[in-house]
Amino acid sequence: MITSRFPVRARHLLLAGAVALLGACASTVTQPPVPAAPATTATPTATTPPATSTGKTEVLWLGQAAMRITTPGGKVIVVDPWLTRNPKTPAAFKQLSALGKVDLILVTHAHGDHLGDAAELAKLNNAPIWNAGGLGQQLITLGIVPANLAQRFGKSGTITPLGANGPKITAVHAEHSSEIVWKNPATGKDETHYGGEPVGYIIEMENGFKIWHMGDTGLYGDMIMVADRYKPDLVLIPIGGHFTMGPQDAAIALRDFIKPKYAIPMHYGTSPMLRGTPEELKTQMGASATTAVIVPEPGQKVDF
Repeated sequence: MITSRFPVRARHLLLAGAVALLGACASTVTQPPVPAAPATTATPTATTPPATSTGKTEVLWLGQAAMRITTPGGKVIVVDPWLTRNPKTPAAFKQLSALGKVDLILVTHAHGDHLGDAAELAKLNNAPIWNAGGLGQQLITLGIVPANLAQRFGKSGTITPLGANGPKITAVHAEHSSEIVWKNPATGKDETHYGGEPVGYIIEMENGFKIWHMGDTGLYGDMIMVADRYKPDLVLIPIGGHFTMGPQDAAIALRDFIKPKYAIPMHYGTSPMLRGTPEELKTQMGASATTAVIVPEPGQKVDF
């Protein structure tokens, strides 16, 4: 492990034989965190050791918007766990127990590539699903999860669900839609139900490091207000286009509106409609950008 030249937080792991990934950063930023070797090189199992306090934040990308975030205090938060049917999720992580201990599940909205395996993961870990857009009540009403596994709060609300000294989570706006498709067991037919409003989440670690998981969103002007209010260090940002921002709009969000230290692109490459690429994002960012764009492969983790 090498100490980054960024002050305080950023630390990076060497990706064996792949130092070329440093090119993922914007040209005016040097030595951002580098993705570690894929987590699948050592196949995870249900006996994965529990997370421990490491003093750093670990972000494991599992394709689309699925993230496993381990806080400096050892708490594990999984966001938008579309895994078993996700074409970009490494094979080892299609077994939900491979994630190890999960303390909390966040879902940004009800679409299948975000709600995904949340119900099964919640039951497996007795870990509640938190949603700030109204999805939780629908999950209970439809009998998808019991009441104790669907918790709710609202946009601009801040919660500390893992204790007063644990991570803080604030719900913010996302410009998108949210419907849940549910197979009625009585009829065997699919039904479409209102899935609440889409949201993003500001997740503040025990040491103050802040992540903005944007969920699915288009570009909107109040990103400036959110950034000014919460000052995220790392933004997990959709770039695929068609349903969300593409690379050009994502570059505007990062370069002109938010200006975080780091960004990890997500929500691309899982279907032909999601054409945006990290390379296009970096090109659109331009040489004046001060955000380090980090591009892990699914199954790789980055430490901050």
